[in-house]
Amino acid sequence: MNAEGRVFKYGDNVDTDVIIPARYLNVSDGNELAKYCMIDIDDQFASKVQKGDIIVAGKNFGCGSSREHAPLAIKCAGISCVIAPTFARIFFRNSINIGLPIMECPEAADDIKDGDKVSVDFSTGVITNETTGKTYKAEPFPEFMQKIIASGGLVQYVSESINK
Repeated sequence: MNAEGRVFKYGDNVDTDVIIPARYLNVSDGNELAKYCMIDIDDQFASKVQKGDIIVAGKNFGCGSSREHAPLAIKCAGISCVIAPTFARIFFRNSINIGLPIMECPEAADDIKDGDKVSVDFSTGVITNETTGKTYKAEPFPEFMQKIIASGGLVQYVSESINK
């Protein structure tokens, strides 16, 4: 499983209220949430993002409230992966639960620039900045997490496992 896309770069402590502001939480449909993803820090995000693009951010990405809407909005906007030095733990878990790949890699998060083209190999943890040719090594997902993400999230994974 891999990802490849153009980078949207953000700073430290991007919280769930910025990812999807509370005023849009009356919506539960991911495609509708995607229209408002990142609107308070990048009002052009939803109109610029393309399927497969990647968010690269600073430390503590996804801090704040524990809303599952935040990773869902990101995934439904078309983002194929989020790379940051660290993630808030509840955001990390919610991301895996809904099948949004996230990679912790301080060096990549620091070096990669907005607009760079990046590829990620989830099985090896190798992140390649296709723009500069530089590679970085993140911890790859354990096999069971790769299966959850490949299934599209925890609910789908369990459903597939039960129906085998």
